Amino acid sequence: MNNSLNAANRLNGLDTLRALAISLVLMSHYGAVVSHKPTFGFLTDIGWMGVDLFFVLSGYLIGNQVISAFARGEGLSLKTFFARRLLRTLPNYYVVLALYFVFSAELAGSATAPLWRFLSFTQNIGLHFGETFSHSWSLCVEEQFYVILPLVAVMIAGYKKSLKLAWGILIVAILAGMSFRGYSWLEYGRQSMNDVDYAVRIYYSSFARFDELLPGVAIALLKNYHTALYEKITRQGNLLLAFGATAFVIMAYLMLNNFQTDADGFNFYLMTFGFSLLSWSFALLTLAALSTTSLLHKIRVPGAERLALWSYAIYLAHKPIFKLLVAPLKAWNIDLNAPLGISIVMGVALVGGWLLYRLVETPFMNMRAKFFPAISVGANEATPGRAIMNTSAMRSTSSTQN
Repeated sequence: MNNSLNAANRLNGLDTLRALAISLVLMSHYGAVVSHKPTFGFLTDIGWMGVDLFFVLSGYLIGNQVISAFARGEGLSLKTFFARRLLRTLPNYYVVLALYFVFSAELAGSATAPLWRFLSFTQNIGLHFGETFSHSWSLCVEEQFYVILPLVAVMIAGYKKSLKLAWGILIVAILAGMSFRGYSWLEYGRQSMNDVDYAVRIYYSSFARFDELLPGVAIALLKNYHTALYEKITRQGNLLLAFGATAFVIMAYLMLNNFQTDADGFNFYLMTFGFSLLSWSFALLTLAALSTTSLLHKIRVPGAERLALWSYAIYLAHKPIFKLLVAPLKAWNIDLNAPLGISIVMGVALVGGWLLYRLVETPFMNMRAKFFPAISVGANEATPGRAIMNTSAMRSTSSTQN
């Protein structure tokens, strides 16, 4: 959920996609936490897909940071990378986490993981629907990804066929994610699709969801090591936009229709392939956002930049704000499904996210810019061992494939 582009270096298309992602999440959680109805119609029902879009965007943004350093022939300083990630993610997260413990009675879920689980970003393991601070599950998946990706990149950097190895690992990892979901469905049968088992084994599981970040990494690899092919593809920006939007609509229809017609949820094929196909539809949209020829890239949607800039803070803050507002608004006889009630709840959530962004996130981002101004460093500052990508080997391999 993290926005790695500063305000002076933003892309309209990526801002639009990020704004879309947080809007979908807000509509989904409004129905789940506030109204307990599909207040926004089918958008409430597919709102959970906003997190999947966040995954693809994060996979590209972080993957591009790591991979571009090697593509430029520089080393990756793991110290700098992790320092920047921690300063980006932890301050907002710790403030909101503190709110859950300060207002423990008001914000308590059906169960609460021990504090050490929240501090180590492992609370998504065994997590059930309705538990305290449950929407932090996606941060767990991303934080785990932020640790694994640079370490894997460093480990394969010294190999002669490092680019082929990188693509091989990426493909195998995607297949592993699909296989895990398929295995879970087969092993536990239709029982795995009830709320309890589905949450634990699939929805919140890192093993079942990590492959949704990998299409973004694939874009980063394509951009940095297959430049000619990348440029050829992105010249067809509006075609990418059309294909991506069509693929998303198809996947959303199939997933929504399957849940509505089958009380047990996804069938084997949607369980195995659905999440991956959904993420690849978002990857097409991400490529369209990066293409200077696409409408998604060219059109500046009013408010999208601000919403995208605040999206991480809004994501963290909105659900506790939703919960805290329900009781007083009901006491004042404000209909939470009417325009006034919706506007109040959404407005306060946005303001709360903006305050978190201004008061907490911005100072730490300024600190990051001062003390850790760049992720990539020169070769003489890289980490020991195989921290320097075998760039000549990778470029040699890349040139033969372009």
